[in-house]
Amino acid sequence: MTARDAATALAATTTSDWVGAGIAIASALLVAVVLDRIFAWRGREIAKAVAGGHDVTPAIATRLRFARRLLYAVIVLLGIAIALSNFDGVNQVARSLLASGAIAAAILGFAARQTLANFVAGVMLAVTQPLRVGDWVYVEDQYGVVDDIRLTYTYLHTLGSQTVVIPNEKLASGILRNDTLGATTVGLEVSVWLAPEADAGRAVRALQEETGLEVTVAEIHQEGVRLAVSGERCPPPERSAHEAALRLRCLERLRADGLLPDAE
Repeated sequence: MTARDAATALAATTTSDWVGAGIAIASALLVAVVLDRIFAWRGREIAKAVAGGHDVTPAIATRLRFARRLLYAVIVLLGIAIALSNFDGVNQVARSLLASGAIAAAILGFAARQTLANFVAGVMLAVTQPLRVGDWVYVEDQYGVVDDIRLTYTYLHTLGSQTVVIPNEKLASGILRNDTLGATTVGLEVSVWLAPEADAGRAVRALQEETGLEVTVAEIHQEGVRLAVSGERCPPPERSAHEAALRLRCLERLRADGLLPDAE
């Protein structure tokens, strides 16, 4: 059958076909919404009962949220497939495409590669749990709390009240720092650079006296010496403010001791 014949058959659909398709899609949406509400209402209670009455952990909460989204998407896709099956023209087009299955599969796979990659990465994130809803994470140059992990994208809320949308494939294949995984507080670490001719030993002693924290010579470069000040711990949301205050204390002490040049 040619494409023209398939188009003609599709145009010849009756009103009952359209009504049946509409009912199928509406029914699928209704079932998906009802099950999603039930899942949201009872899922946490069931998980808590399975956990022996303990509170639901962030890992379980993330998996429950992902399962809800996956169930919703599957039901809607099934409804669309049932709706399309009401049209003879669609069936004929499908048979025509199956006749050249290799080409159709290659075209479809290429067109949907990014979406499928993000979906598979989302499944992997839900199973392996390198990050969970509520975790404070650092992804490339973005730092914030995980608001939501969806089927294809993850939403990050930064300290500047911005929402960053990250493809799941980038999270699954890249490097991220999770400040919440395994601990409720994170350690601080700030870097202070000295001029090459500055007395690094004296600077280390001055900062240890000023902060009471561990100070080390972290890096030596032809353009200067980097000191690392670390040791204090705080909740992840407060990390940025504490590091800024600690950095300022270090700079003021070094400048007061003549170890940093005065601003002109």
